[in-house]
Amino acid sequence: MRALIMAGGAGTRLGLGEKPLVNVGGRPMISLVLSAFENAGIDILIVASSRNPYTMNWARVQGFAYIRSSGHGYINDLHETVKIIEESGPFFTCVADLPCLTAGHITQIRKRYEISGKEALSTWVPVSCKREGSDVSFVENINGVDACPVGINIIRGDLIDRPQEEEKFLIMDRHLAYNINTRADLEKVRHFFFNLTGRKVK
Repeated sequence: MRALIMAGGAGTRLGLGEKPLVNVGGRPMISLVLSAFENAGIDILIVASSRNPYTMNWARVQGFAYIRSSGHGYINDLHETVKIIEESGPFFTCVADLPCLTAGHITQIRKRYEISGKEALSTWVPVSCKREGSDVSFVENINGVDACPVGINIIRGDLIDRPQEEEKFLIMDRHLAYNINTRADLEKVRHFFFNLTGRKVK
Protein backbone atom coordinates (compact mmCIF):
# COMPACT_ATOMS: atom_id res chain seq x y z
CA MET A 1 0.00 0.00 0.00
CA ARG A 2 1.10 3.55 -0.77
CA ALA A 3 0.79 6.76 1.24
CA LEU A 4 0.30 10.18 -0.33
CA ILE A 5 1.71 12.76 2.09
CA MET A 6 -0.11 16.01 1.35
CA ALA A 7 2.38 18.84 1.78
CA GLY A 8 1.12 21.50 -0.61
CA GLY A 9 -0.47 23.99 1.80
CA ALA A 10 0.85 27.49 2.36
CA GLY A 11 0.91 27.32 6.17
CA THR A 12 -0.06 31.00 6.41
CA ARG A 13 -1.62 30.71 9.89
CA LEU A 14 1.63 29.35 11.31
CA GLY A 15 3.72 32.05 9.65
CA LEU A 16 7.05 30.24 9.85
CA GLY A 17 7.70 29.52 6.19
CA GLU A 18 6.86 26.16 4.64
CA LYS A 19 5.01 24.24 7.34
CA PRO A 20 6.32 20.73 6.48
CA LEU A 21 9.86 21.93 7.24
CA VAL A 22 9.11 23.55 10.60
CA ASN A 23 11.37 21.97 13.19
CA VAL A 24 9.91 19.75 15.92
CA GLY A 25 12.15 17.65 18.13
CA GLY A 26 15.18 18.48 16.03
CA ARG A 27 13.62 17.38 12.73
CA PRO A 28 11.29 18.82 10.09
CA MET A 29 7.68 17.85 10.85
CA ILE A 30 7.31 16.03 7.55
CA SER A 31 10.35 13.89 8.40
CA LEU A 32 8.57 12.55 11.49
CA VAL A 33 5.49 11.66 9.44
CA LEU A 34 7.56 9.96 6.76
CA SER A 35 9.47 7.91 9.34
CA ALA A 36 6.19 6.61 10.76
CA PHE A 37 5.08 5.35 7.35
CA GLU A 38 8.50 3.93 6.52
CA ASN A 39 8.58 2.02 9.81
CA ALA A 40 5.12 0.65 9.03
CA GLY A 41 6.35 -0.67 5.67
CA ILE A 42 4.32 1.77 3.56
CA ASP A 43 5.59 3.26 0.28
CA ILE A 44 5.63 7.07 0.27
CA LEU A 45 4.89 9.78 -2.28
CA ILE A 46 5.06 13.43 -1.18
CA VAL A 47 2.53 15.73 -2.86
CA ALA A 48 3.72 19.35 -2.85
CA SER A 49 3.04 22.42 -4.96
CA SER A 50 4.62 25.65 -6.17
CA ARG A 51 3.95 27.02 -2.67
CA ASN A 52 6.50 24.55 -1.28
CA PRO A 53 9.70 24.71 -3.37
CA TYR A 54 11.95 24.12 -0.34
CA THR A 55 9.90 21.10 0.69
CA MET A 56 10.30 19.62 -2.79
CA ASN A 57 14.03 20.34 -2.71
CA TRP A 58 14.29 18.74 0.75
CA ALA A 59 12.47 15.64 -0.54
CA ARG A 60 14.84 15.41 -3.52
CA VAL A 61 17.95 15.72 -1.34
CA GLN A 62 16.62 13.15 1.14
CA GLY A 63 15.77 10.70 -1.64
CA PHE A 64 11.97 10.72 -1.23
CA ALA A 65 9.68 10.43 -4.22
CA TYR A 66 7.57 13.54 -4.75
CA ILE A 67 5.17 15.04 -7.24
CA ARG A 68 4.33 18.66 -7.93
CA SER A 69 0.58 19.30 -7.88
CA SER A 70 -1.22 22.37 -9.16
CA GLY A 71 -1.79 23.67 -5.61
CA HIS A 72 -5.54 24.22 -5.92
CA GLY A 73 -6.39 22.77 -2.52
CA TYR A 74 -6.12 19.47 -0.67
CA ILE A 75 -8.99 17.68 -2.41
CA ASN A 76 -8.11 18.89 -5.90
CA ASP A 77 -4.42 18.05 -5.45
CA LEU A 78 -5.30 14.59 -4.15
CA HIS A 79 -7.64 13.89 -7.06
CA GLU A 80 -5.09 15.21 -9.56
CA THR A 81 -2.29 13.07 -8.11
CA VAL A 82 -4.35 9.87 -8.12
CA LYS A 83 -5.07 10.41 -11.80
CA ILE A 84 -1.44 11.17 -12.66
CA ILE A 85 0.01 8.12 -10.89
CA GLU A 86 -2.94 5.94 -11.96
CA GLU A 87 -3.53 4.69 -8.43
CA SER A 88 -6.23 2.01 -8.56
CA GLY A 89 -6.10 0.35 -5.13
CA PRO A 90 -6.53 1.53 -1.54
CA PHE A 91 -3.96 4.02 -0.29
CA PHE A 92 -3.28 6.24 2.70
CA THR A 93 -3.63 9.97 2.47
CA CYS A 94 -2.07 11.96 5.30
CA VAL A 95 -1.31 15.56 6.17
CA ALA A 96 2.32 16.52 6.75
CA ASP A 97 1.76 18.11 10.17
CA LEU A 98 1.14 15.10 12.46
CA PRO A 99 4.56 14.92 14.16
CA CYS A 100 3.40 12.46 16.86
CA LEU A 101 2.16 9.89 14.34
CA THR A 102 3.76 6.46 14.80
CA ALA A 103 4.07 3.23 12.84
CA GLY A 104 1.79 1.69 15.46
CA HIS A 105 -0.99 4.13 14.61
CA ILE A 106 -0.61 3.38 10.91
CA THR A 107 -0.70 -0.38 11.43
CA GLN A 108 -3.77 -0.03 13.64
CA ILE A 109 -5.57 2.09 11.03
CA ARG A 110 -4.70 -0.31 8.22
CA LYS A 111 -5.95 -3.33 10.16
CA ARG A 112 -9.22 -1.59 10.98
CA TYR A 113 -9.69 -0.74 7.30
CA GLU A 114 -9.02 -4.29 6.19
CA ILE A 115 -11.58 -5.81 8.56
CA SER A 116 -14.20 -3.11 7.97
CA GLY A 117 -15.16 -4.23 4.48
CA LYS A 118 -15.75 -0.56 3.59
CA GLU A 119 -14.36 1.30 0.60
CA ALA A 120 -12.72 4.02 2.70
CA LEU A 121 -11.73 4.85 6.26
CA SER A 122 -11.35 8.15 8.09
CA THR A 123 -9.60 8.53 11.44
CA TRP A 124 -10.97 10.58 14.34
CA VAL A 125 -9.99 11.54 17.89
CA PRO A 126 -12.25 12.83 20.68
CA VAL A 127 -12.50 16.60 20.83
CA SER A 128 -11.55 16.24 24.49
CA CYS A 129 -8.07 15.16 23.34
CA LYS A 130 -7.50 18.62 21.88
CA ARG A 131 -5.73 20.99 24.18
CA GLU A 132 -7.29 24.33 25.14
CA GLY A 133 -6.85 26.84 22.35
CA SER A 134 -6.22 24.20 19.67
CA ASP A 135 -7.97 24.63 16.37
CA VAL A 136 -11.02 22.36 15.89
CA SER A 137 -12.60 23.12 12.54
CA PHE A 138 -15.12 20.27 12.32
CA VAL A 139 -16.89 18.09 14.90
CA GLU A 140 -19.00 14.98 14.38
CA ASN A 141 -20.52 12.53 16.85
CA ILE A 142 -18.83 9.14 16.42
CA ASN A 143 -20.26 6.32 18.56
CA GLY A 144 -21.62 8.84 21.04
CA VAL A 145 -18.36 10.82 21.25
CA ASP A 146 -17.83 14.33 19.86
CA ALA A 147 -14.82 13.85 17.62
CA CYS A 148 -12.69 15.69 15.08
CA PRO A 149 -10.84 14.32 12.05
CA VAL A 150 -7.14 13.54 12.38
CA GLY A 151 -6.04 14.03 8.78
CA ILE A 152 -5.10 10.44 7.96
CA ASN A 153 -7.41 8.33 5.81
CA ILE A 154 -7.54 5.36 3.48
CA ILE A 155 -9.42 5.61 0.19
CA ARG A 156 -9.55 3.71 -3.08
CA GLY A 157 -8.01 5.24 -6.16
CA ASP A 158 -10.36 3.49 -8.58
CA LEU A 159 -13.33 5.14 -6.84
CA ILE A 160 -11.84 8.62 -6.55
CA ASP A 161 -14.56 10.14 -8.77
CA ARG A 162 -17.42 9.33 -6.39
CA PRO A 163 -18.18 9.31 -2.65
CA GLN A 164 -16.90 6.13 -0.99
CA GLU A 165 -18.59 4.07 1.70
CA GLU A 166 -16.63 5.03 4.79
CA GLU A 167 -15.63 3.50 8.11
CA LYS A 168 -15.23 6.21 10.76
CA PHE A 169 -12.50 4.99 13.10
CA LEU A 170 -12.34 6.66 16.52
CA ILE A 171 -8.93 6.37 18.21
CA MET A 172 -8.68 7.35 21.88
CA ASP A 173 -5.14 8.69 21.61
CA ARG A 174 -4.32 12.33 22.30
CA HIS A 175 -1.07 12.07 20.32
CA LEU A 176 -3.08 12.08 17.09
CA ALA A 177 -4.67 15.37 18.16
CA TYR A 178 -1.30 17.12 17.83
CA ASN A 179 -1.57 18.63 14.39
CA ILE A 180 0.04 22.01 13.72
CA ASN A 181 -1.98 24.93 12.39
CA THR A 182 -0.97 27.78 14.71
CA ARG A 183 2.01 28.76 16.83
CA ALA A 184 0.02 27.75 19.92
CA ASP A 185 -0.32 24.25 18.44
CA LEU A 186 3.42 24.20 17.74
CA GLU A 187 4.28 25.14 21.31
CA LYS A 188 2.06 22.34 22.64
CA VAL A 189 3.84 19.79 20.45
CA ARG A 190 7.27 21.10 21.43
CA HIS A 191 6.23 20.79 25.07
CA PHE A 192 5.20 17.20 24.37
CA PHE A 193 8.64 16.43 22.92
CA PHE A 194 10.29 18.15 25.89
CA ASN A 195 8.40 15.82 28.23
CA LEU A 196 9.67 12.87 26.20
CA THR A 197 13.31 13.89 26.10
CA GLY A 198 13.80 16.31 28.98
CA ARG A 199 15.44 18.70 26.54
CA LYS A 200 14.18 22.00 25.21
CA VAL A 201 13.28 21.57 21.55
CA LYS A 202 12.87 24.01 18.71
